[in-house]
Order: sequence, then C-alpha cells, then structure tokens
Amino acid sequence: MSINLRPATIADLNLLRHWDEQPHVIESDPNDDWGWEVELNRTPEWREQLIAEIDGRPIGFIQIIDPLREDSHYWGDVPANLRAIDIWIGEEADLGKGYGTEMMRLALARCFADPLVTSVLVDPLVSNTRVHRFYENLGFQLVESRRFGDDECLVYRLNRTDWYQVGKKAGDENKKLGIYSDS
Repeated sequence: MSINLRPATIADLNLLRHWDEQPHVIESDPNDDWGWEVELNRTPEWREQLIAEIDGRPIGFIQIIDPLREDSHYWGDVPANLRAIDIWIGEEADLGKGYGTEMMRLALARCFADPLVTSVLVDPLVSNTRVHRFYENLGFQLVESRRFGDDECLVYRLNRTDWYQVGKKAGDENKKLGIYSDS
C-alpha cells in the first residue's frame, strides 16, 4: 500500500462535504463546522490541510496545525513547538485496512521533520474507545480529559522520543490487533 498526501484545495470541496456527511465521520466529529468554503481558500503558515490518496483515489483527510499559532486558539494556552493532528477516513468501506495507521505515520513524520517540534497532540472523543487504542499503539500518552466546545475529549500527546521508540512497531501491533483509525 502506498499512500500519498497532497494539499487539499477548493477542488476538494464537494468531496470533503460528502465525507462530512458519512455516519462514521459524524460519530467521530459531531459538532464541528469546518467551514470548507472559506478554509480551503486559506493557507496560513500554521496549518496544512491534506488529502490522503492511494493511486490518485482520495481516501482521507489530515489537518496538521501549530496549536500555539492557530487563530481560533482551540487548544488554549499551549507552549511553542507542538503540532496537533485531525485525521479521518472518508468512506466507511476504507476503514480497517491500515490506511489510518499509514496516514498517521506520514503525518507524524511531517510533524517531526521540523527539529523544533517536541510533541504532537490529538483529541478524540471520550466515547471513541477504538481510536484511543489506535493512538496508544502509536505511542501517544493520555494527558487529560477535556471539553472542547460541546465535545468531551481525551487529549493525547506523542513526544518526539516516544515516536522514535514506539512508532516503528505501531503499525504491526495495530494490524495484529485489527485496530485502525476510525476517525
């Protein structure tokens, strides 16, 4: 399997709207309005919005932000040199195939390519226990339970050192357990 990440553009608007309406995406992100019409036309330095593809076929979305510089201050008061990731698979038929694991590996490699980045944050819903195991198998550590708007979430953090130690075996472990990202 070879997954490629490319920048999301306004040409992806209908695709992203469609994915936003899928039950498994709504279940993992029920209260967010991504404002695609506006956001796909913006390219702030603190954010990357990416489409994951296999052989040119879009399968998922990743957003990587610098939570200190992000303009809505969603993450609140955070230190410098962090990144935060949002990820999901677009179609239910593409779940459970290892795509989420590979997408996360690519996203984490992108984050840690900057030598100043010390950690990466994710915030899955408290109710999404399957994705908690997915993140834990990638080396993420639970930091806290936290409310973001209307959503009860768990905040997980992956430090650079843990990424190097755990990241290499995470894909095999997730595959063995049949755990892949539903988000």
